[in-house]
Amino acid sequence: MIMIFVTANESAKFFGSGLTLTALCCSLSVLHLGVYDKTERQVSLAALNECHGRKLNARSKQDLLVRTKRRWVLSTFELQEEMDVEYPHIISQMFNDKTRGRKSAFQISGEGVEEGLFSINESSGVVFVHRRVDREKKSMYHIEFDVWDRDDHKKLDRELSFDVEVQDINDNAPEFTKVPPPATVLENTKDEDLPLLLEAKDIDQPGTNNSKIAFSVKSQTPKEPKIEAYQVDDRTVQLKLKGCFNYDKAKQYKITVEAKDHGEPQHSSSAVVTLNIKDANNHPPVFKKRKYEAEAWEMKTYKNLLRFGVDDKDTPNTDGWRAKYFFISGNKGEIFQLETDTKTNEGILSIMKETNYEITTFVNLRIGVENIQPLCICKDDKLTCNASSLPPPDSINITVRMIDTNDPPEFKPPTADIYVKEETEPGVLLFTPTVHDVDSSSIRFELSDDKADWVSVDEKTGQIISTKKMDRESPYVDSNGVYKVVIAAVDNGEPPGTSKCTVNIHLSDVNDNVPMLVNNSLIMCGNGDNKVIVSVQDADGDPFSGPFSFSLVDDETVKQHWKLDPAYGDQGGLVMVKALPYGNYSVPLLIKDQQSQISQETLDVVLCECEDNVLLLVLECEKVKTTFEYMDKDEGNQTLIKYNQEGGGADCKAEPTLLTPTSTFIVTDGIKQSYIMKKSEMSPVTYEEVFSTDVNTVSKSLINHNSHVMSLHRERDSHRNLEEHLRSNSSNYQRSLSLWSEQRLEGQIDRKLCVINSNQADHTAYQPFSYAYEGQGSRCQSLDELSLDNLGDDLQFLDNLGPRFTVLGRICHQTMQGKDTQL
Repeated sequence: MIMIFVTANESAKFFGSGLTLTALCCSLSVLHLGVYDKTERQVSLAALNECHGRKLNARSKQDLLVRTKRRWVLSTFELQEEMDVEYPHIISQMFNDKTRGRKSAFQISGEGVEEGLFSINESSGVVFVHRRVDREKKSMYHIEFDVWDRDDHKKLDRELSFDVEVQDINDNAPEFTKVPPPATVLENTKDEDLPLLLEAKDIDQPGTNNSKIAFSVKSQTPKEPKIEAYQVDDRTVQLKLKGCFNYDKAKQYKITVEAKDHGEPQHSSSAVVTLNIKDANNHPPVFKKRKYEAEAWEMKTYKNLLRFGVDDKDTPNTDGWRAKYFFISGNKGEIFQLETDTKTNEGILSIMKETNYEITTFVNLRIGVENIQPLCICKDDKLTCNASSLPPPDSINITVRMIDTNDPPEFKPPTADIYVKEETEPGVLLFTPTVHDVDSSSIRFELSDDKADWVSVDEKTGQIISTKKMDRESPYVDSNGVYKVVIAAVDNGEPPGTSKCTVNIHLSDVNDNVPMLVNNSLIMCGNGDNKVIVSVQDADGDPFSGPFSFSLVDDETVKQHWKLDPAYGDQGGLVMVKALPYGNYSVPLLIKDQQSQISQETLDVVLCECEDNVLLLVLECEKVKTTFEYMDKDEGNQTLIKYNQEGGGADCKAEPTLLTPTSTFIVTDGIKQSYIMKKSEMSPVTYEEVFSTDVNTVSKSLINHNSHVMSLHRERDSHRNLEEHLRSNSSNYQRSLSLWSEQRLEGQIDRKLCVINSNQADHTAYQPFSYAYEGQGSRCQSLDELSLDNLGDDLQFLDNLGPRFTVLGRICHQTMQGKDTQL
């Protein structure tokens, strides 16, 4: 059994320090347990039964009665922080039963020992603390100690240790860790949380009264309305409003919030927060006057007819001050309009609709006013914002005297629709208007709009009568077949009143137009698919127009060379049955609409050879060819002398003459000659092809495929370059066309000369032939009258005929010199 006992000397030391035996017992919370045989298992407690009149708590019993084999079981010493005692101060004493009869030495090490905070008496085992300790810096110290035999310098027992726990005292006040910046709320804020949330912390021991915090509003300026502190948790507080703010009385509040702990003695700290108040709508607008009067003429609009103002005690230029006016009664038909002048806050009354009054009339208007921001009023420290609980908005009465004026006649209806078949004989009564005028009994009618001059109007009755046949296909009729006539009614008032009526005349269609070709002249490529599309138009509408039926005239010669495919539809197709010589052909056609209305049209077909990507140029050349005016620039003009004729030279072609050396006949009509030409055969050379610079004529030339290959390559490259040039710059089309013509002309002449050379291989000199005589073979019925009066005798302009003739002369001259040919 181990016992704890204090010697007289040691007791004297403790008592000398002011400790009683009971106090000593309380300070010693460690039992020094001896080592026994294995069979001994019982431990009895011989001391420390009670301390300060209290039994040991469960923890103390556990600390004192634990035993292990050959080991010291030590407890935790409690040391109060910041003790106001004389230092060094005894906190405990170590004993060991093995020290009996021996010279022993105690030794400690660990936390606080090296720093000089703790020490031990080597002989007695008394443990000292040398200065005050702060729990908030360190709350627990772990110390190891050994017992040595002074004689043999051996340990008497195993290494042991104990802990020194620092007991907390309330030596710290709570500190605010979160204080919000100044906040702003509206004046009409209700009883609710304010945007003010604070946090505080106490660093004393958690879970004790020393660290538990209570919050409160210590003071506020001004004192009303009351602001309270609502504690959210042990560290956070929310400020709340009780009552209503009044911006007129206070615009800012200073609130002091206190945080106090529950320890002994209590400690506290405080923080000051700022709350700004923003004015809101708690004053209703009030009209400056209670009644207003105004005058206005009927059938007129008025902007800013009347102004009226209000007083409002809220802050100017805020939504709680800005007025919003509204009609309570009297604005039937929404004739009047209310607006607010944003600068003066005045109300503006305007008349927005022209209104007719048979007699002078008084209009009574009742107008109210409110603010943009809803109104809230504080009553009995309670904020009321419900409209049903608030007093009604202020209002005024306005009387507007509407003065009667001369009202214009009124057509009933103002727009009329009538239906007439086109081409109806004139003299038909189309429309009789109905007119009402409350101010006048005398009305006259006028015709205000009749663009085609098809009708007349009776001045007294307003009856509209047709004076001419009406054509539905007229440009004055719209796409829906409607012709518009406008009549006016004028009364005898002062000033005269006028009103208008629009009469829509719907013209039903009749079959009064025959089908017509969209284009009477087309180009057919002899080296293509030998087909052209024939487009037709008919001014009539359905069912008097297409689809159409196409047929050829009853002529065997025509039908031997041409056929129609398709022969029915909105378009027809003209197909060449047999290959024909290149030239101009006239094909008579019969076109019939759905109602069997037939027209005979003549389609002029230009049959020619079209090289790749050159058809576009041929078409454009056809357009250029129709111009016969004299031009300074030699681009597309075939006339050397201006003839002073209106329209230029006659549109008549001379037939081409074959340049074969063995015949001198003239081809006047390809169909009559029944001449069939195959594409693989060599083209005969004609006078027109050699000497004409017309691009369309050049396109008719037949290429000798067995000669002059290099010339063909040159032509192909020229065509490609020209096509690219046209795509990139259409404005230079005419100039490009001229250059292309020169190159093409050069190539044609080269090829024709090759043909001539090959045919004249056996001749040493070129012998000219007669190709045609003046007046022979011409299809023209008469010759143009030529007038050269404007030229006089000066023909020097023939000395320089331009680049085309220069190229022609150079080629001919070089070729003839090479053959030693005399011209």
